[in-house]
Amino acid sequence: MRLAVPAIMKTTAARLSALFLILFALCATVLVFYMSSLSVRMLTSQTQETVAAEAQSLARAYQRGGLPSLVRFVGTRSRQPGANLYLIAEPSGRILAGNVESLEPGVLEIDGWTSRPFAYRRYGDASGETASAPSHRAVALVLRLPNQMILLVGRDLGEPEIVRDIVNRSLILAFGMMGVGALLIWLFVGRRALKRIDSVSEASQRIMGGDLTGRLPVTGAGDEFDRLSENLNVMLTRIAKLNDGLKQVSDNIAHDLKTPLTRLRNRAEAALASADDPATYRAALEAAISESDQLIRTFNAILMISRLEAGYSAEQTSSVDLAAIVAGVVELYEPVAEELGVVLEAAVEGEAQVSANRELVAQALSNIVDNAIKYSAGHGDAPRVVVSLTRRSPGGYLLEVADNGPGVPDDDRERVTERFVRLEQSRTQPGSGLGLSLAKAVMEFHRGRLELSGRNPGLSVQMIFPEDSLKDEQG
Repeated sequence: MRLAVPAIMKTTAARLSALFLILFALCATVLVFYMSSLSVRMLTSQTQETVAAEAQSLARAYQRGGLPSLVRFVGTRSRQPGANLYLIAEPSGRILAGNVESLEPGVLEIDGWTSRPFAYRRYGDASGETASAPSHRAVALVLRLPNQMILLVGRDLGEPEIVRDIVNRSLILAFGMMGVGALLIWLFVGRRALKRIDSVSEASQRIMGGDLTGRLPVTGAGDEFDRLSENLNVMLTRIAKLNDGLKQVSDNIAHDLKTPLTRLRNRAEAALASADDPATYRAALEAAISESDQLIRTFNAILMISRLEAGYSAEQTSSVDLAAIVAGVVELYEPVAEELGVVLEAAVEGEAQVSANRELVAQALSNIVDNAIKYSAGHGDAPRVVVSLTRRSPGGYLLEVADNGPGVPDDDRERVTERFVRLEQSRTQPGSGLGLSLAKAVMEFHRGRLELSGRNPGLSVQMIFPEDSLKDEQG
């Protein structure tokens, strides 16, 4: 039977806490053992230096007074509190003097430092212990005297062993305290994170259920959960806006495309009914083709707007001259403006190099100029449209199309840049209501802005290219 893993253990915070705890414990263990070993080595080194100096002192005493002098020195030092180990033995191993009653076998057989700590028994140890059961451990220096007598000077390892024991006990205590502290922190962090995640999950479930007005909770703590919730809320706001736009576009498409499709069908029926009259038949087909072309242009505009709003364009940007685009559009629309009695002028201050897509900018400007001419015609005594290009301060370019037509009410200036929005309810003017919407999408694609303002009378449509769109003419 598998044990159920608590929910808190499944959180990233809990897993990271456990991982950091394990890594910290490993590092702490290595560090403590290193410090313990270093301390023991330092004490051992000091012990060896002390023992070596003591052995040399006793060797000099032997040289000055022989064996009796050495025995006297060893006896005196053996009786001092905390004395080192002293032993004088015959070559056979029989102990003559010192404070050592018994040794581990083999210690006296090799001159020099003992290769490892050895067990021994002092005179005066507990009577219950025997010589065959030494109760201490030590390191020693074994010297062979000129008369083949053996001198051993050593030091008990009690102090280093005590240090090692203290370190081990401290390590166990530290690990215990660290484990308890880590568990408390783990539970606090894990429960807090789990609670926040649960609230985000609940809000997400409501949103996925269709409540696009719902938002993820933000506590104001400014932590990573708040930043994530804020970013997701911005995304949800944009999704809700796009969803509302999609509904509006669907309604507008159904309304605005129904009429041309109906006209197209009626003309096709008229062509069938007048098949005997070639002229009427041809005129009906030409009208149907014209209506079809208008529908194709409308759908192309819709697709282009969608692609631009998604940040995608098949054409790459390059260095283009806005002045040349203005000149080309004005030249294209001059015959149309003249036919409608509108004066079309251009006011350009030299070249204006920007990083942009020439075709998109030209199409956006053409839509704006076409609207200005179309709605200015027949309005006032001298309808006029002026296309101007100026350098902005502190940077960028301002491409403006100004007319003295009827203008747009303040409350409708934001709305007219939406898809299929036409202020002319009678629909007598040709168009699909996508011109300004496409122009806005083009400017947003170029990180610019499309702004509308009143002129009293008339309307000013401004295409604002930012500073970062400028191109170095020498580069």
